Amino acid sequence: MTFDFEGGHRATSMTSMTSMTPSPSPSPSPGPGASLTAVDIVVLVIYFMLVLAVGFWSMWKTKRSTVDGYFLAGKSMTWWPVGASLFASNIGSGHFIGLAGSGAAAGIGAIAYEWNGMLMVLLLGWLFLPIYIASGVTTMPEYLQRRFGGRRTQLFIAVLSLFIYIFTKISVDMYAGALFIQLALRWNIYVAIVLLLSITALYTVAGGLAAVIYTDAAQTAIMLAGALTLMGFSFAEVGGWNALMEGYAHAIPSIRVPNSTCGIPREDAFHIFRDPVYSDLPWPGVIIGMSVPSMWYWCSDQVIVQRSLAAKNLTHAKGGSLLAAYLKILPFFAIMLPGMISRILYTDDVACAEPEQCKKICGNQVGCSDTAYARLVMELLPTGLRGLMMAVMVAALMSSLTSVFNSASTIFTMDLWKSFRSHATEWELMIVGRVFVLMLAVASVLWIPVVQASQGGQLFIYIQSISTYLQPPVSIIFILGCFWKRTNEKGAFWGLSIGLLVGCIRMLLDFIYPAPLCYEEDTRPAVLKYVHYLYFSIVLSLITLVVVVVVSLATEEPKPEQISRLTWYTRFDPVEPKVNEVPVERSIKTIEITDQKDEMGVVGKEQEDTSDTKTCHHRKDSSSSVSSIQSQSRLMSAVYWICGMERQKEGESPPAPEQIIGSLEEKPRLRHIINANLIICISVTAFIIGFWA
Repeated sequence: MTFDFEGGHRATSMTSMTSMTPSPSPSPSPGPGASLTAVDIVVLVIYFMLVLAVGFWSMWKTKRSTVDGYFLAGKSMTWWPVGASLFASNIGSGHFIGLAGSGAAAGIGAIAYEWNGMLMVLLLGWLFLPIYIASGVTTMPEYLQRRFGGRRTQLFIAVLSLFIYIFTKISVDMYAGALFIQLALRWNIYVAIVLLLSITALYTVAGGLAAVIYTDAAQTAIMLAGALTLMGFSFAEVGGWNALMEGYAHAIPSIRVPNSTCGIPREDAFHIFRDPVYSDLPWPGVIIGMSVPSMWYWCSDQVIVQRSLAAKNLTHAKGGSLLAAYLKILPFFAIMLPGMISRILYTDDVACAEPEQCKKICGNQVGCSDTAYARLVMELLPTGLRGLMMAVMVAALMSSLTSVFNSASTIFTMDLWKSFRSHATEWELMIVGRVFVLMLAVASVLWIPVVQASQGGQLFIYIQSISTYLQPPVSIIFILGCFWKRTNEKGAFWGLSIGLLVGCIRMLLDFIYPAPLCYEEDTRPAVLKYVHYLYFSIVLSLITLVVVVVVSLATEEPKPEQISRLTWYTRFDPVEPKVNEVPVERSIKTIEITDQKDEMGVVGKEQEDTSDTKTCHHRKDSSSSVSSIQSQSRLMSAVYWICGMERQKEGESPPAPEQIIGSLEEKPRLRHIINANLIICISVTAFIIGFWA
């Protein structure tokens, strides 16, 4: 994510300091070199073929006709695709456009979000994941339902998560991808986005989480290769590290608003810990206020946690967290620093400081720093590499969208649909999950006009507001639910409700009274003018914490089944089958015979014993599939395979027995290796934060 720092969207290059005329190529679209050549098109085609090949390969590899197979990739993923998918899901096209724009506008301050994420993803692997794995859940709202009982908290979080996905994550990446396509290729936004969404939805619908994770791994390699290549060209063009350090401070645009600080680079541009009162990112807020919503994203957001739950065991899940943490170091060098170099090279364009001039350059009077990365791509890279960077941006966009599509589909299917269709068969759940992905794709296209209207920097302010005002209450609920056994349903629900109410009030005030430009007087209410959004995050967290603790202590204690294997202290409790709370796969198998009688007109024996369920199901499914498969055309069989809706054929053996739910066993040698890596990774994180603090 990126932010519209005060005075930030108004700065630019050394070469233009002595002239009142804009630097070369000030037009919103790059010059003649911007058009794709045949070599660039070949690179793009190769990229799309690679993505589709990986997607179809993963469809062969994974069992997609079960809930676990589709939504959790069969729980068979090793550490490296899990870690790569965590990184790719986080680094979307919004990062390339937004993080580089933040670097151009206000220095390295926003990288604190990336390095904070390094610590949070490690917390996921070592503290939260053991609880989630032990509980045997598929979604985060499902965890809350088991931990607190009842349905209202589960439905509350499910609807809130879908709202955040559709109106923030999708819109950010759609905007950033559309901006790059406009600046670099001059394509029609609708044609480009519909094409990308079609390919994205194809392998998301067909392959499930396995296809998403494996294609994320491939796209991570493409993103890093392209971004590091552009970084090399950028440093070569600016003259090296020392030239960056010296040149950024002098990158002042030639046309500025008189008698104001507009367009002047920040004095603390190369520090992430800044003044606690007057700066754009006060250091107490960075340490505490930033960590709470970041913990929601990395430790309880379905998009992230779902990838870790797909790991074959806890050791591989931890290894994935470690890989993602190490990779999070790279955006500073590969994205943010090139954005700062872009300000030096194209000062009057990237760092324009006068509203009318900015509007002429990029069509946005707030500022043009969000064009920093695309400007480097189109100006510095030769033919062929430009096509590679186009593939990188497309990869970033698609990896983020597929992650959101799959996770939103999981939440809708498992938390909302099953709440109203408790006896839904596995076949029905698979269809609903896939149809919802298509609905999200359509909603994304319909949302494009809103994204286009939400001009550059303002869009990212909107995104940050959503994060700061809606996520802290959810974080507190998960933290207390996982680590305080006394937390009950009433405390969680009222803490969440009051916290979100307070957050929404502040969010509405932000929309009603937007931050003034650097040359305008700040006439906003005191709560907006003097309480930074990161400080408000701390206040909001404390309010939610107090409400949850007080209400929980004033009401009844949670039942034993709401504690066992659902908190840190009870994660090793023995597994006890529950009559009313069986895992979804088992409950589906138990009711599948009755449901399939209604759906397919099959008459069979009534179930007499739970031990005969699989046998009964196999006989009935085999007998029914004999006649149905014979009548199906080859075309329909192919469609069933593409959609992962294969039915069990006659003569096939029953599925292999399910693994023991919630196993936390780890091999001692591997556990020691990853724990040693944990210490190394934390030390590296502490060093880089301390060095740039």
